[in-house]
Amino acid sequence: MVPVSHMVAFGVAAMIIIVIPGPNVMFAVGRALVLGRRAAVLSVVGTGAGTTVCLLAASAGLGALLMAWAMLFLAVKIAGAVYLIFLGVNAIRERRKLSEALRGKVPESDGRRVLRQGFLVGATNPKTVVFFAAVLPQFAVPEAGWLPLQFLMLGAIFPVLQVLSDVVWALGAASARAWFAHSPRRLEAVGATGGAMIIGVGTTVAFSGNG
Repeated sequence: MVPVSHMVAFGVAAMIIIVIPGPNVMFAVGRALVLGRRAAVLSVVGTGAGTTVCLLAASAGLGALLMAWAMLFLAVKIAGAVYLIFLGVNAIRERRKLSEALRGKVPESDGRRVLRQGFLVGATNPKTVVFFAAVLPQFAVPEAGWLPLQFLMLGAIFPVLQVLSDVVWALGAASARAWFAHSPRRLEAVGATGGAMIIGVGTTVAFSGNG
């Protein structure tokens, strides 16, 4: 059984990553600004489903590997920390992309197509893949039981928080499109702040223990 303290810590780390504007948020915001609230919500449902597929794959594959090679924890930890820091720096450097997404035009789509596209965005989101592959294992306890099950228990927190956060972004964009459009630098500031937070998560992972 995963300790409650680890689940809470994972939830905090996941939320920090989730609230940072990334592919999922850009997709939902774009749909909200062009197609309205319904398409925005459907896009979030789609990306959430894609994230769940990533979680299932990571839980099965990583569980087997980490149970076979305990030292892989250290390698995963170092690689994950370095890449998270890279993502943070990159988010700061490319913060203008979020404001550019506000000016983009998305073709008219039906509900199924929006769901399908959202699923693909969520399933291929590099931020999510890296988080599950590199950060999720840090919060598991090998002595506490079967690792794949621990990954599922911990990881299930992620898509729930993601959907809640992305819905806020999407509905906020749909309701305040004029406010965003008149000052795209506001979103650039959000992206820069988010990048700094990702760097902070990566640094914490680098210097934290495995247990």
